[in-house]
Amino acid sequence: MPVRSATPRRWGPATTVLIGYAAAVGSGFALLSLPVAKAGPGAAAPLDALFTSISAVSVTGLVTVGTAEHWTVFGQAVILLLVQVGGLGIMTLASLIGLAVARKLSLGSKLTTSAETQGVGIADVRRFITGAIAVSLAVEAIGALLLTAWFATAGGFPPARSLWYGVFHAVSAFNNAGFTILPRGLIPFVGDPVVCLVLSALVLIGSLGFPVLDELRRFPRTPLRWSMNTRLVLWGTAVLTVTGTVFITAVEWARAATFGPLDWPVKLLAGFFQAAQTRSGGFATVDVGRLDGATLIVMDVLMFIGGGPAGTAGGIKLTTFGVLFFILVAEMRGRTAVNVFGKRLSRAVHRQAITVSLVAVGAIVASTIALALLSDEPVDRLAFEAVSAFATAGLSTGLTGDLPPAAQGLLLLLMFAGRLGPILLASALAVRVRPLTYEFPKERPIIG
Repeated sequence: MPVRSATPRRWGPATTVLIGYAAAVGSGFALLSLPVAKAGPGAAAPLDALFTSISAVSVTGLVTVGTAEHWTVFGQAVILLLVQVGGLGIMTLASLIGLAVARKLSLGSKLTTSAETQGVGIADVRRFITGAIAVSLAVEAIGALLLTAWFATAGGFPPARSLWYGVFHAVSAFNNAGFTILPRGLIPFVGDPVVCLVLSALVLIGSLGFPVLDELRRFPRTPLRWSMNTRLVLWGTAVLTVTGTVFITAVEWARAATFGPLDWPVKLLAGFFQAAQTRSGGFATVDVGRLDGATLIVMDVLMFIGGGPAGTAGGIKLTTFGVLFFILVAEMRGRTAVNVFGKRLSRAVHRQAITVSLVAVGAIVASTIALALLSDEPVDRLAFEAVSAFATAGLSTGLTGDLPPAAQGLLLLLMFAGRLGPILLASALAVRVRPLTYEFPKERPIIG
């Protein structure tokens, strides 16, 4: 008779993350389904409660009902808690997965990983996690103080409401969630430099990722000690934010439906704000549904790229895009190796970046086709919603609440897959290295 092992079964990192996020979504759904969470009589519709819960845990910000008018203070507090749990969970769990991956590698690979990440190794788990939480809470506290003071003075809101607005939007911005509880949203603040710049700063800082923030804290004046990851994220953030600002401002400058009626300083501020939100912020100071089609396409690309790894932003990540860019440069120059900032990229990284990108493209294309079959809305608007959901950006042209339940269910799945998919896929590719004991003969097809 076989003897069963007394050792309890241990779940892998991917399973643990999925179970944890499913539990958070289920808890949020149960709380938001209570009558006390909904403004007015009765309880929230099950689909609205589930959609909001997943949107909050995945720090996306897409909604089927208005956050300010549909939910009570209790409901808004539940959403805020889900956003905080989702944001901290992504930062800490993504870091833990990276360390779990390193633990499965050989000793030589562990040492290489430790050197590449400036000393982040297995023994640094506690410092990594406590550091992520400390940075998150500190940045959110500073943002909340600034916003609270401004809402109470320039905004003219009562002190208690100003504090609630300040805390809610600081947490929502740093976690790149995009939820707002202001009665008219952020459109009335399109020309307010304090609100726009503070929220943009919180979004950009959160999108960098904790590994980058940790290195900037440890080596603020020695860029030569920054890892390739940090350099790719910083350069990518700067280039894409500037490029997005210039393009959005130029295209929308004279359009009467968007930037046309604004003074030129406000136009520059609005252009920068919308470009920063494509890092996965999700806020908007103009009606996104009225933006030019070319602007929406560029925002699609920026949302698809997203922010840094192990942060609160979504997308395929700036590092993945950076790797693809340098692979393209190397191929065009006829180089046999891909070099980035004085370091050579492993060919395994090439394959991982290509795989993650193609899977993401496939998911968005298939989802857009499905949305087009389920809805009669314009395809460019549906594609924008699909990219925003998968990239957990939260920007919307206003279609989400009007889509049929089946289409909303598809966006719901996209948000969950978009938040966890790239992280889990990248970690799985990193540990599943299975060298073959044989090789087939080589042959080259015609390319191009």
